[in-house]
Amino acid sequence: MLRSFVTLGLCLSLSCGYVACQSTDGALTEKPLPVHIQLISDQLLYPTAFAVPGDGSGRLFVTEQVGRIRVIEKNKLNPTPFLDISSMVIKRDGYDERGLLGLAFHPQFSKNGKFYVYYSAKTSGRGNHKSVIEEFTSNQKTADPKSGKVVLEFDEPESNHNGGDLKFGPDGMLYIAVGDGGGAGDKHGEHGNGQNMNTLLGKILRIDVNQSPYGIPQDNPFKNKPDVRPEIFAYGLRNPWRISFDQGTGKLFAGDVGQNQYEEVDIITKGGNYGWRVREGYHAYNEKDPDPKNYIDPITEYSHSEGISITGGFVYRGNKIAALKGKYIFADWSGPTWYLSESQGKTWPRGSLQLRNRPANWQVYSFGEDEEKELYILGVNTENNKGFLYKLTP
Repeated sequence: MLRSFVTLGLCLSLSCGYVACQSTDGALTEKPLPVHIQLISDQLLYPTAFAVPGDGSGRLFVTEQVGRIRVIEKNKLNPTPFLDISSMVIKRDGYDERGLLGLAFHPQFSKNGKFYVYYSAKTSGRGNHKSVIEEFTSNQKTADPKSGKVVLEFDEPESNHNGGDLKFGPDGMLYIAVGDGGGAGDKHGEHGNGQNMNTLLGKILRIDVNQSPYGIPQDNPFKNKPDVRPEIFAYGLRNPWRISFDQGTGKLFAGDVGQNQYEEVDIITKGGNYGWRVREGYHAYNEKDPDPKNYIDPITEYSHSEGISITGGFVYRGNKIAALKGKYIFADWSGPTWYLSESQGKTWPRGSLQLRNRPANWQVYSFGEDEEKELYILGVNTENNKGFLYKLTP
């Protein structure tokens, strides 16, 4: 999902070698903040995404890479999956970044029962597999796999860099994070996929699911441009692994996985170009490519002396942890967690988040936000190989 790094479940692909280097742009300048975490469940199987239905039920929904959506209600894991599409999701072959990767509930879920998933499936076309965004309809308690309706699908040339996150924005549109198609250095096409406007790969997409199978919002930045996919909202991304909207400001954040030196956090704006593969973080990557000149720098980066693969998070807007208010919380897959403090400048100051009671060895796959805007961390405890869900607490 992120890089190529062998693990038993959600293996994250480290495309190139481990390079130790330090960036002054991403230096830790904020004071460490201690935060406790509460174990909600350790009975999950490689959890990849988290969503809530917004119906006031307090239920938490977690996707498992193999193709199931699990429900946690009153801190108890329901033994019956909300949805099981494991027969539709491509089977893992040892290390794999494919699977059930994203989940989003329709803003009117309590009335129409609709929700959306992003998963990897076999393809009859060219490529390693296809990414599928599919709509399902539930009776609020469970969903029938046969109720599915494909919204959008596209071929992926490699098994890695799938992106896969889904989020409804404040505008009611569905935003889709898509990786560059995999392989080291975005090697497909003349100048890779990130800067190729005729492919959906390496982009943030924005569609209207209230039309069938979907519509293009009137104000999408490239709707009427020739030889440009109208679904594109932003481009120049390598592997946006977890996106989120700030519930306070409406800003869209993305953690974009780097190549072999730098990981970055971006604020995504309409029509924005985030530089890949010409840029990696604040730095030149492929200087033989045409310089787009309009690229947008990240708000922070960190080097591989601190981690190997970013896991994007959320701006904390809950009420229980005053010290985190307005701070962007994120992590590296290898375990470290950080926060960013909002800044009017180009970069956001970064500090360490010291999580009390955390496992000694864990891998952080994703973050979640509940209906009260409190935050959760999903991942795997490598000591016992159990998939977990923790809640951040005072």
